[in-house]
Amino acid sequence: MNKNMVYYSTRGGDGPVTASEAVLKGLAADGGLFVPSWIPCFESSIEEMSRMDYRELAYEVMKLYLTDYTEEELKACITGAYDEKFDTEDIVPLAKVGKDYFLELFHGSTIAFKDMALSILPHLMVTAAKKQGLDKEIVILTATSGDTGKAALAGFAGVPGTKIMVFYPEDGVSEIQKLQMVTQKESNTCVMSIKGNFDDAQSGVKKLFANELLRRDAEAKGYQFSSANSINIGRLVPQIVYYVYAYTRLVAAGEIEVGQEVNVTVPTGNFGNILAAWLAKEMGLPIKKLICASNENKVLTDFFRSGNYDRRRNFILTSSPSMDILISSNLERLLYWLSGSDAAQTARMMDLLTMMGSYQITDEMRRSIPEFYGEFAAEEEVAKTIKACADKYGYVMDTHTAVAACVSHKYQSETGDDLPMLIASTASPYKFPASVLSAVGESCGDGDWKVLMGKLCQISGIAIPKAVADLYDAPVCHTGNCAPAHMEQSVRKFLGI
Repeated sequence: MNKNMVYYSTRGGDGPVTASEAVLKGLAADGGLFVPSWIPCFESSIEEMSRMDYRELAYEVMKLYLTDYTEEELKACITGAYDEKFDTEDIVPLAKVGKDYFLELFHGSTIAFKDMALSILPHLMVTAAKKQGLDKEIVILTATSGDTGKAALAGFAGVPGTKIMVFYPEDGVSEIQKLQMVTQKESNTCVMSIKGNFDDAQSGVKKLFANELLRRDAEAKGYQFSSANSINIGRLVPQIVYYVYAYTRLVAAGEIEVGQEVNVTVPTGNFGNILAAWLAKEMGLPIKKLICASNENKVLTDFFRSGNYDRRRNFILTSSPSMDILISSNLERLLYWLSGSDAAQTARMMDLLTMMGSYQITDEMRRSIPEFYGEFAAEEEVAKTIKACADKYGYVMDTHTAVAACVSHKYQSETGDDLPMLIASTASPYKFPASVLSAVGESCGDGDWKVLMGKLCQISGIAIPKAVADLYDAPVCHTGNCAPAHMEQSVRKFLGI
């Protein structure tokens, strides 16, 4: 195992730090995101990796990035994360639907893809704290557009030496997403809705990390802040694994030959999930095209078409709320790499985004991203995609997956590219029952979520997941609400500082 991997800030003001230090910090001191000093290549062949189970493959990939974790430490983190909380031994099964392959990332305890990384992040963080001799309690501050919040709460709830505070937009998550968060019981958790959208919550959390007085006051009380958002490198690295796993399963099943290229479509909001696929490609996975699927908040579609990132537009609430995002934080990491690891240039673009609301990448940078294709799906198209797939194949998908499926078909129609298509299926349809039922032509009645669950069970043939069944009689434990400007006061109250 290479021992020399270190991490630097995309903005040049922090690093080098070890992997465990980067995991603990979450966000770099200068507001940038940590990136590895290089992108490693796989040490095992595709054939060898196709014979590994998910846990073995997770170690094979993650050891290349988390090099200051010992083999024993990293394997213990992986074993603790990918256990019986997943309802299938495969962890991430592949469903062949027509010619497409749906990578089902929602078989964890909160039925969304965030479980894949947030099941292991607490283990990585607690191990890192021990390695660094940290004598402070770790406080996770995170913003959520719906799924990260519950997955982070589930991961950190009851974990000794940690507290977690989640901020979510009061009108920007589904009823099930909200219920999953506000019914979290453990005393080390706090959930707060904010008067605003996800970008307000995400920007507010970044300001909390940049608040030196708050940090010093917290440290004086024995606390250290960190993040569970995908800005944390400990979130991003585990996501690479499931793209490698998907490809090797296609090889193992005889669906593709070793070395055959595939295309990957990812429903994209904060850009972390598709960035993980890009990293897998850079490491040597035979991916031809990375198809960035947006909903009507199509800031990324416009970016990949023009090279201009412009958040100055109306924020649209859609049926795929986890993608209702105008500031895609993880894009900063891609910009850093596209600029030739030019931290000063990356920092300038981020400053322009903050101050002016937009930035333009150089022509040279644009020429460096031909592997990305950006497109969006309108609300009507999302509904039609759900219905068409259910009618033709009996496969019921959620709204975010439908965005990806719709965009993948647009790409194929536009280009004639018929390579095998891997579609990231990021949430169970049970996360968004009203939208899914409406799409297939079913009446939602008075909208009572328990009734909707019963209907969805009948139509999909999928048993109601435990994550939903547990909500039926769960008491509400969190009712807090604040304006973005008052997030600091909320944190101080939670921590008693």
